[in-house]
Amino acid sequence: MNEGVQKNTLYVGGLAEEVNEGILHAAFIPFGDIKDVKTPLDQATQKHRSFGFVTFLEREDAAAAMDNMDGAELYGRVLTVNYALPERIKGGEQGWAAQPIWADADTWFERQQQEQEMQRLQAEQRAAMQEAEELHRKKVAEERDGEKDEDGDIKDDPMAKAEAEVLMQNAGA
Repeated sequence: MNEGVQKNTLYVGGLAEEVNEGILHAAFIPFGDIKDVKTPLDQATQKHRSFGFVTFLEREDAAAAMDNMDGAELYGRVLTVNYALPERIKGGEQGWAAQPIWADADTWFERQQQEQEMQRLQAEQRAAMQEAEELHRKKVAEERDGEKDEDGDIKDDPMAKAEAEVLMQNAGA
């Protein structure tokens, strides 16, 4: 059989409305000792949802019950009896089975707020970096402007000195 199948728990489908856990227990007890019987209730109507689970103590008893009761009639309805699959858990990352669908809304809102806060902090950081870069550019530009003013002084610039000497020689000649 498939892995994950519970070999001593049977799914019993097609139950009539009149069938309760006691009747289901009585119908399956001839096949062996029963550990548990469950008929999940519909939240709105508080009636079972036309299926149930019977858990036997021994796998062999469950196999015998499945062989004999699948297709059998109980309260005028034909039963479907199979090995039960493991309970599927719904509810996203939290893994709740008995919680309403909106139960993880709080964690979703928290994540949204954290993401918005992170985006706000990143935007502030980008703005601060841009401001720092702009201040640096202005400072560098001011230093260059200051150098140009100082370049008017010929004694610090060798090219300017050479040009001045050539001009003086040409003027003197």
